[in-house]
Amino acid sequence: MPKVPHSHPSNNTRSFFYRFYIYQKERFPFVGHGLLIAVFSFSAISFARLSAGKEGFISVERYVGVAIMCFLLFLLLRIADEFKDAEDDIRFRSHLPVPRGLIKLSELKALAIVILLFQLCLQLWLFPKMIALYLIVLFYLALMTKEFFIPEWLKKQPVAYVASHMLIIPLVDIYASGVDWFLEGSPAPFGLLYFFGVSFLNGVVLEVGRKIRVPEDESVGVNTYSAMLGKTKASLLWIAFLTFTLFLSLSAYQTVDSSVMGRNILFIAFGICVFPAVLFLFHSKRIWAKGIEITSALWTLIMYLTLGAIPMIKAEWF
Repeated sequence: MPKVPHSHPSNNTRSFFYRFYIYQKERFPFVGHGLLIAVFSFSAISFARLSAGKEGFISVERYVGVAIMCFLLFLLLRIADEFKDAEDDIRFRSHLPVPRGLIKLSELKALAIVILLFQLCLQLWLFPKMIALYLIVLFYLALMTKEFFIPEWLKKQPVAYVASHMLIIPLVDIYASGVDWFLEGSPAPFGLLYFFGVSFLNGVVLEVGRKIRVPEDESVGVNTYSAMLGKTKASLLWIAFLTFTLFLSLSAYQTVDSSVMGRNILFIAFGICVFPAVLFLFHSKRIWAKGIEITSALWTLIMYLTLGAIPMIKAEWF
């Protein structure tokens, strides 16, 4: 069983806020995820405005509001996964917070209801016109929770599984960028299709990257790509998706900035991030498997900064 910090049984009787603090550290670290989602939201909006030839950024109030909404949507996705995976977690992953008794599903359900009510209030207060986009994302999230009502088939089809689950990211992209074009009643700029495609592929990079492990870290009942495909095929699959994301990112960048700076950043980031995967192909060590997971997140951060944030900052300040 994996070693888990803060897993002492006495923690299970502490206050909800203390237990949830431990839960988020293990399952949805607020600091790391918050930073990534803030960059994701800023870049989606920036890319939409730049690809439409607009100047300046949206108001701080709208940006903060949509960033909070996106953060809470991904938190809801995390909570939904706890329900979706509950049976398998009890059988195969007893070290996780819910099966080990740190936090109850009933408590997470109550939290999800509070989040939904808060989101609804925030939505109606800041941008009521976007309620339809918000409900579309929620509807798709609900379908994901039910595994699209074909759970057994999806479990046997890893490509279909990851594709169906990663579509949530472009949907959140549409919502985040919509705070610009949708609220203004204008059509989405064509260049956003590149951004949506990059977000989808990058979601696959993250998903595959976190499920590549050395043989001694594999667990019964845990469907990792290294277990399903083998170390070599899983690593090559991750490298392939990272490469696809790189070239689509280069095309996306070209629609908002013609300078070489962003292209150079993307190529350098790709070289750094692909390094542990190449080493893992030849040396099956835990450090390189973990490196793939870490560089998946690093690539995501650098890529979103390069596509939206950096061009917007450069256009405004330089």
